[in-house]
Amino acid sequence: MSKVWFVTGSGSGLGAAIAKAALAAGHQVVASDLDAERLSELYGPYGDQVLTARLDIRESHEAEAGVASALTRFGRIDVLVNNAGYGQFGPFETIGPEAVERQFATNVFGTLNVTRAVLPVMRRQREGHVINMSSNGGFKGVSGASMYSASKFAIEGFSESLALEVAPFNIKVSVVEPGAFRTNFLDNQTLRYGGKELEDYADFWVKAKAVFESRNHQQVGDPDKLGSALVKLADNPAPPFRFVAGADALKVVEEKLAAVAAETAAWRDLTLSTDF
Repeated sequence: MSKVWFVTGSGSGLGAAIAKAALAAGHQVVASDLDAERLSELYGPYGDQVLTARLDIRESHEAEAGVASALTRFGRIDVLVNNAGYGQFGPFETIGPEAVERQFATNVFGTLNVTRAVLPVMRRQREGHVINMSSNGGFKGVSGASMYSASKFAIEGFSESLALEVAPFNIKVSVVEPGAFRTNFLDNQTLRYGGKELEDYADFWVKAKAVFESRNHQQVGDPDKLGSALVKLADNPAPPFRFVAGADALKVVEEKLAAVAAETAAWRDLTLSTDF
């Protein structure tokens, strides 16, 4: 059965891979991004199967307008993929308040804006699937990416609660935790660095930038395969809430689960001592 997908940040990277996988499976797609020219280049060949929409997810009125356009063209929205976002990198002390606010405005409030615009549609339909793109950094904190991890942790908490709230309306919620995928995520125009130089973090920067340069466009994850996996996930009548994508992400999740279990057991007696 053909569905209507609404994918944010679909001008490049994972968003483009997801949108194209949905199109290849015969679905209709609303492809949104800040770069309207890029959208036209990518999706022009798909004709009426695609509606492209320039969308700044940080603006709630633009999210509402994008959803209205989708309904005018396709009449419904079955799958929302909140993919748009970027990575703010650098130790917390090196990142100014404005950069922190920009990170949350996009990764968190942008996701909320689009979800808020789409949910009334799905409630009326009494069905739908919201897929929120997180990261393995949204399950386990990453040194030097405290603000990016914080934004993705926020998405995970939001998604867990939202899933409970909308379940009575047959709306499903999934959160996706990708590891390192071969996209432009580590490019200079995508990844943002902390702006304040502190001598105590000089060694950190040297090592971190060397790692980024060696890994950029060498990541093990295949974006096209992730796109196909999400199409399968969305077609499943009982999709998982949490989908871990990639062997590296799976390792992170399994190691953290084991560490949390061990720490909880070690402090069990003191934990229980706080009750009346």
